[in-house]
Amino acid sequence: MNNIYRTHNCGELNIKNVGQEVRLSGWVQRIRNLGAMKFIDLRDQYGITQIVISDDEKFKEQINDIVTECVICIHGTVVERSNKNNKIPTGEIEIDAQKIEILGKCKSTLPFEVNSEKVDINSVREDLRLEYRFLDLRNDRIHNIILLRSQVMKTLRQKLYELGFSEIQTPILANSSPEGARDYLVPSRLHAGEFYALPQAPQQFKQLLMVSGFDKYFQIAPCFRDEDPRADRAPGEFYQVDFEMSFATQEDVFKVVENVIPYVFKKFTNWKVDEGPFIRIPYREAMEKYGIDKPDLRNPLIIQDVTNVFENIDFNAFKDKTIKAIIVPNGAEQGRKFFDKMTEFATTDEVGAKGLAWTKFEKDGTVQGGIAKFITDEAKNKLENEYGVKAGDSIFFIADEFHKAQKIAGLVRIELGKRLDLLEKDTYRFCFIVDFPMYELSDEGTVDFCHNPFSMPQGGLEALESKDPLDVLAYQFDLVCNGYETMSGAVRNHDPEIMVKAFEIAGYTEEDVKNRFGALYNAFQYGTPPHAGAAPGVDRMVMLIADSTNIREVIAFPKNKKARDLLMRAPSVVTKQQLDDVHISIKED
Repeated sequence: MNNIYRTHNCGELNIKNVGQEVRLSGWVQRIRNLGAMKFIDLRDQYGITQIVISDDEKFKEQINDIVTECVICIHGTVVERSNKNNKIPTGEIEIDAQKIEILGKCKSTLPFEVNSEKVDINSVREDLRLEYRFLDLRNDRIHNIILLRSQVMKTLRQKLYELGFSEIQTPILANSSPEGARDYLVPSRLHAGEFYALPQAPQQFKQLLMVSGFDKYFQIAPCFRDEDPRADRAPGEFYQVDFEMSFATQEDVFKVVENVIPYVFKKFTNWKVDEGPFIRIPYREAMEKYGIDKPDLRNPLIIQDVTNVFENIDFNAFKDKTIKAIIVPNGAEQGRKFFDKMTEFATTDEVGAKGLAWTKFEKDGTVQGGIAKFITDEAKNKLENEYGVKAGDSIFFIADEFHKAQKIAGLVRIELGKRLDLLEKDTYRFCFIVDFPMYELSDEGTVDFCHNPFSMPQGGLEALESKDPLDVLAYQFDLVCNGYETMSGAVRNHDPEIMVKAFEIAGYTEEDVKNRFGALYNAFQYGTPPHAGAAPGVDRMVMLIADSTNIREVIAFPKNKKARDLLMRAPSVVTKQQLDDVHISIKED
């Protein structure tokens, strides 16, 4: 049976179809009134076809209801266009309308222009776009990103099947587990005072699958974390390609990642893509050289510690401080305004520097500007001979407590790369950050897990028993692309004795472990294979491939910056009866 709405879509007719009777359906993108004739650009997911109305009288009862973004069905004949449009595949033809049906009326005034050459969708207030997300998704760019996401997920799934992985779904209603963020809790109706937690990741379940004898598992898993939003982080929920392998090492995980990720990126972009094996950077080296554990390797600037250069310098701002330096090749050619703007950036609340010292090594061999008067001949020689400063370079100095100086220098490096346009163009640069610390000090001064608590410590039980906890490294790693963390992974702790000891160092008793992670603890008593895995983030991967800087653009129905769904108006108030059903009362302020 023929489709009553269309014989063709709006992107497939061409000169070979001239003379055919056709039906097309879609959205009215544009109307042009030339007096005796009207032209309509009809749009669907597949393209645009021009419709010509040569007889107003024939359609006078409908003409007032045909407005931009209404949905219509056109019956007509394919004819050759006199003025061809080479910008679209259907540009050689148009449809001479014989019958028009209005399938879906539209208000004449839209909250914002959907597809207009005159209006940049990014100039529209984001909350308004999210409130009318169904209109926002009609925009060509946003629409195509969501279709891209679909193709990326299809390709990821196909590639993992090719590598012998089995797709297995794990529960959404689970127990609370420490994954680094707050849980979303779901009250139980049947068990008063008890709660499910939406999984921050399928961590325990995938490990249990390995205990169950499954060799290679994956799923495109929804994850839920009650954390603050950022441009590159969706609040509330996100998706990751979760995979795990039995009898696997860190190297085995790297091989899968290096096989899958470049393949996906190369399939959907024309940019240069790093091939495996990817560069591996130990965590501490990343912090020293880049001031961050997710370095953008397109930026050639490196942070160096020059504290020793200024040991004997009479400059109060540098006394008893760690001094980090960023050498900018040919930076001396920048004017004073540039250095002032960088100082202004560094001293914002977001960056937190008390100031930003700088100087220029002019091409005539002199040292000029900023703190030049404090640069002794000895210091100048050290900077040139030990740190590679050349005539024509500039240097930025950050002086502060060690960790703070490191952080500020990292942010200054990123900003310099942007302002000086130093980033390598049209390139995806990947690296693994490896050898993460197992533990870190909390704000309260207690020892806590640095990353995933289920990671295997390097050196096993012996390391946990003999080393300072802050010196213990984990088989924990991240994949970074262009300054974004795109994946976390680890070799898992599969030994119950090591597991108990690892949690004991972080302040948990064996009883705590049994109570909170009883399934894993119990399962590990019955023969557990060594296993390892990782979870590339789907949202960030698509964001990078689409060359977007806002993760909300790659999610069909995202939350806003305040974690609200403005379209569905969630979260929302519920009735007293609904609260009573789950044994909850609201505490009044």
